[in-house]
Amino acid sequence: MVLEKSRLTVAVIQSNYMPWRGYFDIIHDVDLFIFYDDVQFTKNDWRNRNRIKTANGTTWLTIPVGSRADRLICEVELADHSWQQKHWRSISQAYARAPHFARYRAFFEDLYLGRQWNWLSELNAFMTVSIARDFLGIKAAFKDSREYQPEGSRQERLLDLLKKAGATAYVSGPSAQSYIEEPSFASAGIDLVWKSYEGYPEYPQLHPPFEHAVSIVDLIFSVGPDAPFYIWGWREGSRAPR
Repeated sequence: MVLEKSRLTVAVIQSNYMPWRGYFDIIHDVDLFIFYDDVQFTKNDWRNRNRIKTANGTTWLTIPVGSRADRLICEVELADHSWQQKHWRSISQAYARAPHFARYRAFFEDLYLGRQWNWLSELNAFMTVSIARDFLGIKAAFKDSREYQPEGSRQERLLDLLKKAGATAYVSGPSAQSYIEEPSFASAGIDLVWKSYEGYPEYPQLHPPFEHAVSIVDLIFSVGPDAPFYIWGWREGSRAPR
């Protein structure tokens, strides 16, 4: 008797600072989510900044990371910690009147004022995993790419990582369609699944007009436990919250 290989759906993405809802949508789709932080850091990308909504429109919250270019994401050290208090002040001022700000305040207050973050990867992973598990109820497992010691470069390295993780399916964001070679995944026995970020419903958001491209904090402060509906529940036929 030949036993079938158990299916393992995997996503591999660089860590982001307080990501938008599409990031968590991908995490919800997979069995295993791998933070891909042993790759080149790109400054002023989603790795160390994101946007929130304020009475004056959207604004960037950026973590200062210095000017060094030649380093991996996991090597980005946070030497200046003054940003933590500044970011918390900006978030609390922007969302103090949001319906569910009080529900999550203790977590974020401790994250920004009760801890000192020395490494960008550590901060991003902690925030992402905590929000995914504790606030959104996502069951995916989380790993770091360094645990697998992938070899090669670019797509070859990604495929090596997926093979070592035991992936049978790989979920990728749509932007990767410009450079991923689909036949390579088929040859490796890994199904390639393209994620779509289209169709997300609007939710009751402070300070209109509505803006989709903002951090997950905007969504959870606005709708609280109903957040999963606005990420994936609407696609599964769930009833819209009242």
